[in-house]
Amino acid sequence: MLGTTVIIPTALVPQMGGGNEEKAKVIQTLLFVAGLNTLLQSFFGTRLPAVIGGSYTFVAPTISIILSGRWEDPDPVSRFKKIMRATQGALIVASTLQIVLGFSGLWRNVVRFLTPLSAVPLISLVGFGLYEFGFPGVAKCVEVGLPQLVLLVIFSQYLAHLIKPGKNIFDRFAVLFTVAIVWIYAYILTVGGAYNGKPQKTQISCRTDRAGLISGAPWIRVPYPFQWGAPSFDAGEAFAMMMATFVALVESTGAFIAVARYASATPMPPSILSRGVGWQGIGILLSGLFGTGNGSSVSVENAGLLALTRVGSRRVVQISAGFMIFFSILGKFGAVFASIPAPIVGALYCLFFAYVGVGGLSFLQFCNLNSFRNKFILGFSIFLGLSVPQYFNEYTVIAGYGPVHTHGRWFNDMVNVPFSSEAFVAGILAYFLDNTMHKKDNAIKKDRGKPWWNKFKSFKSDTRSEEFYSLPFNLNKYFPSV
Repeated sequence: MLGTTVIIPTALVPQMGGGNEEKAKVIQTLLFVAGLNTLLQSFFGTRLPAVIGGSYTFVAPTISIILSGRWEDPDPVSRFKKIMRATQGALIVASTLQIVLGFSGLWRNVVRFLTPLSAVPLISLVGFGLYEFGFPGVAKCVEVGLPQLVLLVIFSQYLAHLIKPGKNIFDRFAVLFTVAIVWIYAYILTVGGAYNGKPQKTQISCRTDRAGLISGAPWIRVPYPFQWGAPSFDAGEAFAMMMATFVALVESTGAFIAVARYASATPMPPSILSRGVGWQGIGILLSGLFGTGNGSSVSVENAGLLALTRVGSRRVVQISAGFMIFFSILGKFGAVFASIPAPIVGALYCLFFAYVGVGGLSFLQFCNLNSFRNKFILGFSIFLGLSVPQYFNEYTVIAGYGPVHTHGRWFNDMVNVPFSSEAFVAGILAYFLDNTMHKKDNAIKKDRGKPWWNKFKSFKSDTRSEEFYSLPFNLNKYFPSV
C-alpha cells in the first residue's frame, strides 16, 4: 500500500500549500481509511481478498481543483485546508454514483453482458496500462530500483525452485525480504553521503531521509471525519469528480475479476460485483468525510501480489488491514515505512501490474482465437486503449492542458479524465463491440466464451459461490444475493 499511499500525497499536498506536517497527516489518513475500507469490502462487499486504497484516477480532478484559482491565500496552510475541503465536498457528492449504481443493482445489469472476450482488454489494461509507473519509476534512482527488481525476480522465481525446503518462504515473503535488503542498502548509501551535493531531484528519489515525514508525523494521532473543517461544494468540481469515480468503477470491475481469479474463487456473480461496487462507493464517501484528498478503488498492486505470493486468503487481507490502521495511528512508525525510496516501489509495480495484465490475458483460453470477429474486437480495443490515452497524455504534457479545452474546467475534466485511462477506453470499446456485433449466432456465443460464464450468472447456480461470497453473521437472510 505504501506506493499509492505515499506517492499521491507527496505529489498533491505541496501543490495545495501543505508542508511536511500536513503531508504526514494526509498519508496517515489515507492509510487509515484504506484499512477501514478494506475491512468493509472483505466483510460486506465482494468478500474477496481485495485491498481498497488510493487511486491515481482521482489525481487529475484534484489537481484541477488546486489550479482553479479560487483558493489564493497568503497563508499556505489555510490554502491547503480550503483546497482539501473543496476536494472533500467533490468526493462526497461523487461517491453517490457508485453507491446508487452498486446497491440499486444497475451495475449488476451492466456486467451481466460482460464475457471473457470483453473482459480481456479491460483486465489486461488495468495492469499493463499502468506501465508508466513501472520502469520509469525504477529509473528515477537506478542504483536502488534496479537491484530491487533483479532481487525480486531471483527470490520469487528462482530461489523458490532452487532451494526446495524454503519454497513457500521465498514465494510468500519475496517482497518483504527484498524490500528489507534494498531499503538497508539505500539507507547505507544515504548515510555514507552518496547523494550529498546531488541535484534535488536525485535526492528526492534516492534518499531514505528525504521527505521530512518522520519529524512531521505525530507519535499518536487518530484521523477523524472533517479534521480539515466543513467540506465546501461546487457543482462543476463534483461533476468532474463523478466522472473520475465512473472511470474508477470500470477499472475496479476489472481488478475485482483479477482478484477473484488469483484467489481461486469462482467467477463473481453480477450481483456480488454490484454489491462490491456499492461498498466501494461507501469507501469514496469515507475518503471524502475523513479528507484523504483522494478517492478509493481496488488496489491493482495488491491484486498482483496475490499472484506473486499465491496467498488468496480473505483473513490475511483483513489482518493486513488491521496493520494499516495500527500504523496510521502510530504516526512515527508509519512515517518510517514511508521513507522507503519510490524506485523500490516502482520495481514492485513491474511485477504486480504485469501479473494483473496477464490475468486478463488468461481469459483468452475460453475464447476462440481463430474467429476474425474476436481478433478484431481484441486487437482494435487493446490498440485504441493504448493509443487514445497516449494522445491525450502527450497533448497535456506539451500544451499544459488536455485536447478538450473550454472555459469550463469541470467539463474539460469530464472528457479528458476518462480518455486518459487505458483500461476505461479498452474496456468500454470491447464491451460495446462484443455486445453489438452479430452476437446472436450460437457459434459466436461459444466463441465469446459466454457459455463458460453463464453457469456463474446466478449466486445459487454453483454451490461454491456461497463459500466465497455469502455474507457473514447470517446476513444473507436479510440481504439475499441473486
